[in-house]
Amino acid sequence: MSNITEGAGTARPLNFLEEIIEESIARGETRVHTRFPPEPNGYLHIGHAKSICLNFGLARKYGGLCNLRFDDTNPVKEDVEYVDSIKEDIKWLGFDWAGEYYASDYFEQLYQWAEQLISKGKAYVDDQSQEQIRQTRGTVTVAGTDSPWRNRTAEENLDLFRRMRAGEFADGEKVLRAKIGMAHPNMLMRDPIMYRIIHAEHHRTGNTWCIYPMYDYAHGESDSIEKITHSICTLEFDVHRPLYDWFIEQLGIFPSRQYEFARLNLTYTIMSKRKLLKLVENKVVKGWDDPRMPTITALRRRGYTPESIRAFAERVGVAKRDNVIDLGLLEFCVREDLNRRAERRMAVIDPIKVVITNYPEGQTVEFVECVNNPEAESAGRRKVPFSNTLYIEREDFMEDPPKKYFRMSPGKEVRLRYAYLIRCDEVIKDGEGNVIELRCTYDSESSGGGSSDGRKVKGVIHWVSAPHAIDIETRLYETLFTKENPDDVEEGKTFLDYINPDSLSTVYAKAEPSLTESEVGDKFQFERIGYFTKDKDSAADKPVFNRTVTLKDTWAKLNR
Repeated sequence: MSNITEGAGTARPLNFLEEIIEESIARGETRVHTRFPPEPNGYLHIGHAKSICLNFGLARKYGGLCNLRFDDTNPVKEDVEYVDSIKEDIKWLGFDWAGEYYASDYFEQLYQWAEQLISKGKAYVDDQSQEQIRQTRGTVTVAGTDSPWRNRTAEENLDLFRRMRAGEFADGEKVLRAKIGMAHPNMLMRDPIMYRIIHAEHHRTGNTWCIYPMYDYAHGESDSIEKITHSICTLEFDVHRPLYDWFIEQLGIFPSRQYEFARLNLTYTIMSKRKLLKLVENKVVKGWDDPRMPTITALRRRGYTPESIRAFAERVGVAKRDNVIDLGLLEFCVREDLNRRAERRMAVIDPIKVVITNYPEGQTVEFVECVNNPEAESAGRRKVPFSNTLYIEREDFMEDPPKKYFRMSPGKEVRLRYAYLIRCDEVIKDGEGNVIELRCTYDSESSGGGSSDGRKVKGVIHWVSAPHAIDIETRLYETLFTKENPDDVEEGKTFLDYINPDSLSTVYAKAEPSLTESEVGDKFQFERIGYFTKDKDSAADKPVFNRTVTLKDTWAKLNR
């Protein structure tokens, strides 16, 4: 049996789930059938992306199948908007499902099985309120207390359960509970609730039902109906596994098996859909696809690629213990991918004007040839206009530079990227002493990397031609939270107290004119600045570009 697999371009050891599958294959159990079961009550985030890659990836690797099943058992919180977004996200990540299913497809079967458990004396209708049930559940060291309704006859329970289905009772008036034992060491096994009453319209079944199964009841049975062989959940569900197994055993149905892996925790990031919804509702962000959010739709809008997210999931791996992943690893993955695929363009975020005083009179423009992507020869080249008036980055000029400063300063030469050597001769300032213009001379024989006398310079800076530059809006993103673990709140505070006020900066920049031909979603490296993607807010006369990630590789530096 192999103990390595191919991933991220190199061989790696098998993860524990792959070991389980390969051991079962060695025993002759060759079928692999997984599922991804999101609840359609919000948009998927980067943590779900890891689970998607795992479930679909295992099925793909072992020639199996992976279902998409929506856990739509709570009509109050679910919406078709979320269903559609989930399907879009999975396809964007590069996966397709063997079958599209819904827990609501199984409502009648689940109901019939509940009646079967009632008839066997394994379930009963309880009149206690949710609060009373919580108070009588006991503690880890103290057994719970039996409900006064626990010993109803099967006939009475069937009658009440059928009347619950018929809509005779109000929300919260009754529940159906499994009859397991109030002294069970696993508190989730202490007569857990199977059904509750909710008078609300369901996005698929309308008002057909007013009782809805709980996750712990519907999950294992849905897996069994679909004959799922490997039901892969995050680690917090390990204590739910005995209940998952109990229902399957009591009903005598297909024995699906649950396995747990560590969920993804990312620095400076919230993963709770409830908290993400609060960010949207409180207008901290501009929606689920705000590029500061960790949702897949937001990452897509920001400029992340499906390849980079799949590579991230592969690098994170599959663990049995929870850990926290540095956000820098995610940025490293997208930076590595975009370096290969993104065409280069020049843009100046904080412009300062440069006038070339010895530029030939009467020559208003020439064109220099620029490489679109040095990592991909097939990307070709483009022509960029050059004139006697340019913009360079303000940070690329220093009037009184320190040693080893290789950018522009008075009397020093630098090379303009793809173009000429240029020397600053005069600095023009306004009445407040701010530099507003640099007057320079250029070496007309230095185009293409040479010079009139063979001299070399260390500094290379980017630029755009002022008369030909277009105005673009750039949105520069930082982490949404100032705290590495926003869930670790101090007393008297909430996660909202750690919102980063500088998570978004809007800067109007000057860019080369070829960007007018770009489409929404096109990705570029703005040379020496970072990777950017064209945003859907763009208009013909106002292109908008989101910064996906800077060129600075924080994660690589931390891990040297």
